[in-house]
Amino acid sequence: MTLTQLEYVVAVDNCRHFATAASRCFVTQPTLSMQIQKLEEELGIKIFDRSKQPVIPTEGGREIIEQAKKVLAEKSKITELVQIRKGILAGELRIGIIPTLAPYLLPLFLKSFNAKFPEVKLIVNEMMTEFIVQRLREGRIDVGLLVTPLQEKGIREQPLFYEELVAYVSRKNAAYEKTYVLAQDIDPEKLWLMEEGHCFRSQIVNLCELRKASESGSHFEYEAGSIETLRRMVDLNDGITILPELTTLDMGSKQQKQIRHFKSPAPMREVSMVTHRDFMKKQLIKALQEEIIAAVPDSVKDNKSKNVIPL
Repeated sequence: MTLTQLEYVVAVDNCRHFATAASRCFVTQPTLSMQIQKLEEELGIKIFDRSKQPVIPTEGGREIIEQAKKVLAEKSKITELVQIRKGILAGELRIGIIPTLAPYLLPLFLKSFNAKFPEVKLIVNEMMTEFIVQRLREGRIDVGLLVTPLQEKGIREQPLFYEELVAYVSRKNAAYEKTYVLAQDIDPEKLWLMEEGHCFRSQIVNLCELRKASESGSHFEYEAGSIETLRRMVDLNDGITILPELTTLDMGSKQQKQIRHFKSPAPMREVSMVTHRDFMKKQLIKALQEEIIAAVPDSVKDNKSKNVIPL
């Protein structure tokens, strides 16, 4: 039995496909299949049911896979201990980040992180919250950057900062004449929303109490795939949308005049770093956390958690 064989077994369990698993392990499918078959022969048990598509673990295979994950986790801990002893930070850190956060948060810290830790390779993928949680559980990513609270069993949440939610208003909209806005000032028929599946959409729905109003449906007929699209739709049409604070930092003076803050206490979204309870690479993740917090503007750091809007 080798660590490589265990890595192949876990990869097939994650992918449920031998060819895909081989590609992710950077080997040919025959090589991966042969090593898993050797392990099965050594143990005297079939780990995967190859007659199924996608392939699934056998009953005994599931127990072996869980133990393999623990062995590989302990191996990673040894590597990390050696790095700490040598005073170096190196390796890969796989990050999942939600689309409404990625374009605004990543530019704040990526350059400084790469300069400070040149031996660390960051592998960043944008994905929805549900996929971040799923891939954390599968061990396919190391850490997620997303909006919380999630209340997901086995998922650890470490809040990084609180981002104020603001209204972005068309000059044609009645709310443009106001100094501050209330949730009830927003006409649901003129509210531009993200498409289904985005956690930011559900926060806006909760903030504006749209659940009953949404049954009429007309303001849901067009749903944007990005925050930039929301902003453009307000600029080109009458209407209003809600934006997270970081998205407003690069706005010009003309667009800044279209921002309206909510009356105190301002609504917030909680941005957190999330890991699985059995997470590894603690030193790398700690370094990432510190770099993000250092890069966030002071105005955002000063926000409090008093009015976090639920997902």
